[in-house]
Amino acid sequence: MSGTISSSFSSIPILDYSLLVSTDEGHSKFVDQLRHALIHVGFLYLSNPPVERDVLDALVDYTPRLFDIPQEEKERIQMVNSPHFFGYTRFGAELTKGKTDQREQFDFGTPYENKWKPGDPDYLKLWGASQWPAEELIPGFQEIYLRYLDQVEQLSYEFIALLAEAFEVSAQALAPFFNGDTKPKPGLLQHRSKIIKYPARQEGESNQGVGPHFDGGFLTFLLQASDHPGLQVQNLSGQWIDAPPIPGTFVVNIGKALETVTQGLARATSHRVLSPVPGSTPRYSIPFFQFISQDICLGDFVLELKPEILKLKDSRGQVGAVDSVNYAEYGQYPSGYVTLIGRVRSHPDVAKKHYPDMFKQFFPNGLPVHGSAY
Repeated sequence: MSGTISSSFSSIPILDYSLLVSTDEGHSKFVDQLRHALIHVGFLYLSNPPVERDVLDALVDYTPRLFDIPQEEKERIQMVNSPHFFGYTRFGAELTKGKTDQREQFDFGTPYENKWKPGDPDYLKLWGASQWPAEELIPGFQEIYLRYLDQVEQLSYEFIALLAEAFEVSAQALAPFFNGDTKPKPGLLQHRSKIIKYPARQEGESNQGVGPHFDGGFLTFLLQASDHPGLQVQNLSGQWIDAPPIPGTFVVNIGKALETVTQGLARATSHRVLSPVPGSTPRYSIPFFQFISQDICLGDFVLELKPEILKLKDSRGQVGAVDSVNYAEYGQYPSGYVTLIGRVRSHPDVAKKHYPDMFKQFFPNGLPVHGSAY
């Protein structure tokens, strides 16, 4: 177990996945490094991930081409057409902390057949089919992206087992969050992904690509699909630390759901993206968000951790104020409902069409110009 560590970080640790298949000593070293990152940073780089290189390269190649499809095709698959909040979102449609997020994006999900029926909770409508651009406009994109999602989904489950090892709990203790199996069969759960474009800002414009926020769910795996800096992580002292792209890595970070179930031992870390500087080219990124069972209420399933493990969070010292406050509802409501609240707030036009009762609850004065998570 790691010794004394500085209470605030100034860089993001890099963990080498290949250590896990090298020697027993290498495996133990990785788990020790993971424990440190989970508790003290909430972010890490993962080098040598078990995702096919040709799939990664192909997806990165497709990414700018996706945004070059005709505008009428983007509008055909715009998010407002999907009760699952999948599809295209135009540039500048969302706010974070009252400022416009300077980004354009597509939301997709792992394959899932929606099972909602009248009388079921609304949040069970959240999972379902993605909206895909026409094959003839971007041939092969859907196949490559689905291969990518499948491999990252499996990696995310491998991380759950490693997380259990780092916190000295059985993997089975985490099974309730994944419908009873920490390696569920494809289609049993749905995870989300985005492909995001952050255009270079104009002189005098805001540099907010996306404002300070936490991620929901358990884990996020981010592929930085261009060589632009911009991602920043807020350390325990409130300072913003750069997390520039490192070729051949994922950036992995902790979601608020995981922080909640580990009694705050694993740390969800505030982060943001700054737009590329004037005269630059667009920044692209592809996050994968690992979700958990929709029906589970995290307040009812807090992990029982050994006192000596739980005490490790004390070594962080005093945590300063952060600029993110979203996903505060975890622990009060079923996971699916917490996710739906975030979606409704961010995309009120979708809510108005597909979740009218929740729309009236959150927007009693009618449709706002922009959505805002908080």
